Amino acid sequence: MLRIHLLQQWYSLSNPAMEEALIEVPTMRRFAAIELINDRIHDETTILTFRHLLEKHGLGEQIFDTVKSLLKNQAYANMGLPLNPDARPAGAQRLPFLPRLD
Repeated sequence: MLRIHLLQQWYSLSNPAMEEALIEVPTMRRFAAIELINDRIHDETTILTFRHLLEKHGLGEQIFDTVKSLLKNQAYANMGLPLNPDARPAGAQRLPFLPRLD
């Protein structure tokens, strides 16, 4: 359900649109780890209930901050760069092409 929630937020989908996307879009199903043959698609009410549960416990912001941090660190690691873009030897210039993922 967390992956579905992330997809819904990233693509700004309503609950009914998220349910439909899970049925129609194979890449979203794959990200959400749903197989049409074996797994049932969560309906819009289940998606809404999960979101309300996150909101009730104040977890939405915390989850997005954690995901953002993980994606940022992964992006730097995949580029072979230090996790802190400002980490450089004393006196070294910051490379102009080094992306800032803040």
